[in-house]
Amino acid sequence: MKLHHPFRTAFVATLGVGLGLLLIGSVQTLSTILLYVGTALFLSLGLDPLVAWLERRKLPRWAAVLITILAVLAVFAGIILMVVPIIVSQIAQLVGLIQEFLSSRTLDQFLGEVNDWLAQRFPGLPDGFLDDAIKNAQDWLVDNWSQITGGVINVGFAVVSGLTGAFIVLILTIYFTASTPSLKRSVYQLVPASKRARFVDLAEQITDSVGYYVIGQVTMGVINGALSAIFLTIIGAPFPAVLAVIAFFFSLIPLVGTLTGSVIIVLTCLIPGLGSPTTALIAAIYYLVYMQIEAYVISPRVMNRAVSVPGAVVVIAALAGGSLLGLLGALIAIPVAASILIIYRQVVIPRQNEL
Repeated sequence: MKLHHPFRTAFVATLGVGLGLLLIGSVQTLSTILLYVGTALFLSLGLDPLVAWLERRKLPRWAAVLITILAVLAVFAGIILMVVPIIVSQIAQLVGLIQEFLSSRTLDQFLGEVNDWLAQRFPGLPDGFLDDAIKNAQDWLVDNWSQITGGVINVGFAVVSGLTGAFIVLILTIYFTASTPSLKRSVYQLVPASKRARFVDLAEQITDSVGYYVIGQVTMGVINGALSAIFLTIIGAPFPAVLAVIAFFFSLIPLVGTLTGSVIIVLTCLIPGLGSPTTALIAAIYYLVYMQIEAYVISPRVMNRAVSVPGAVVVIAALAGGSLLGLLGALIAIPVAASILIIYRQVVIPRQNEL
């Protein structure tokens, strides 16, 4: 093929490639902001069914949104107020034990006790092993002090960034929840009038599916957390309130969340001085039974209004979402897969059958 204007063609192609690279770079630069917006949209779609339910009770939109947001904030404030005092109390107790231990002996006495303990447990260790280990540790700290300091500073920045991000997501969630109808209408206006009714029907099904999925996951988390609090208190597990909160949050993660939270709780029950093997065994049996009940009884009933997704698709979607966006990707992957299935079943298949 002969090019009549090779310079112009090459110039336009170069501009196209440059524009593509600029677009990719812009997306990468704005990835954090896009993540905030996506999280807020996901949460607002989850809150929208609650707002709609309150609106059906003759409340104005602004009052329904206000009540919903205040209820969510009250729940999380209650969790924080329940967990933080326990953590602070345990840390204070640990610091007190350390101070009491250190005040009862000198450093040389403590090192002598450690040497005696090592000699009894590991008789093959060479003489001066503890002194060499302390010297090596001191040398390592001196050599890597700048990296350690930088790591601590980075952790501090990460905490501040996380709190800032949570506040931004909260503000965006309130805004999106309050303006969901107007946002939907604005998007619907972009579709040609001849296809708008079908598009609106599919969009409403997708948003309802996402909302019911979020509500379903939170409901299962509340059920797991409440039952865990009752059961762990009965068997005398350590920190039952904290472990119940762990069970709640991990239940929000699809597929492996309940299993992971259960493993953490069982291992916590094995901590010497806090739990016992018997308590851990009872907790393990309980969570094995609970996971079966959740999979075959609770989940089908709670999720009956969300779009059912085949098990293989759930696994693939969760793995892909986790690889792309981490924990948030794993959380939103299943409703996204459900949305794609709606389009596949109601658009692609009927269109193929017409050919």
